[in-house]
Amino acid sequence: MRYLYYPGCSAATTGKAYEKSLLAIFRALSLSMDELEDWNCCGATSYMAIDETKAFALAARNLALAEEQGRSSGSGHEIVAPCSACFLVLTKTNQYLRDYPEVRSRIVQALDAAGLTYHGTVTVRHPLDVIVNDIGLERIEKRVTRRLKGMKVACYYGCQMVRPFKTFDHAFYPTSMDRLVKALGADPVDWPLKTRCCGGTLTGTIPEAGLRLNRLLIKDAVKRKADMILTCCPLCQFNLECYQDQIAREYQEKIHCPILYFTQLIGMAFGLGDDELGMSLLFQPPTRFLGKQKGEAAHV
Repeated sequence: MRYLYYPGCSAATTGKAYEKSLLAIFRALSLSMDELEDWNCCGATSYMAIDETKAFALAARNLALAEEQGRSSGSGHEIVAPCSACFLVLTKTNQYLRDYPEVRSRIVQALDAAGLTYHGTVTVRHPLDVIVNDIGLERIEKRVTRRLKGMKVACYYGCQMVRPFKTFDHAFYPTSMDRLVKALGADPVDWPLKTRCCGGTLTGTIPEAGLRLNRLLIKDAVKRKADMILTCCPLCQFNLECYQDQIAREYQEKIHCPILYFTQLIGMAFGLGDDELGMSLLFQPPTRFLGKQKGEAAHV
């Protein structure tokens, strides 16, 4: 299998651990990802409120580049976007170009001014979708060298990956990550807050609201005996992990919960090294589950 890879702005910065672990497990599964050449910021979600046409044009440029690169290099027309905001924006742009002629007309003109064309042949995929539905849980389970027995995981999908475009899972109670966790030998906890918003950029704009939303998620996961929260979005991971000390001070309580990317958990089950999975980049590493040798896997 061969895919185009759209890193997005966070992959080389705050979400570096996500990129490292994603590329590591794709290598372990012998899957090829060719990075999209000359990619640009997707515009994220906030830019839509400032200038919709320019926001669509930013995202459409990536789709046009992907179409051309896929055609010329044989990489195919499926582009993997690990950031949930990138995934949402690229998916939305694709759908609006298809469904709204007036939007398409404006964007076609913008692309033409940059010497680009787009014929709508690119499919935007999230890596969780690729792993669960293309690779398959049976193949994942066979690749496991370290069964994560006894590990309890709260699977956090956030709101942007499954809404409003539910391309591969349920909008309010998705299960793909939970099923993946089971295939790795761990136990997903029953967690009704799995798609509740983490607050997004509210941690920086209205901190009292952002901190409260993150606290609710972490406290409820810990209440359900989760050893960690698993996420698939760099912003969700950043919010849930990096504000724990501030939440503890604000609410005068102890709060501690490791926040991992789902790709890191897969890598742990595959027996990949901590450095390869970017574990040292975490502020709240799952200490008691790290550093196990392959021979000790069954005793975790």
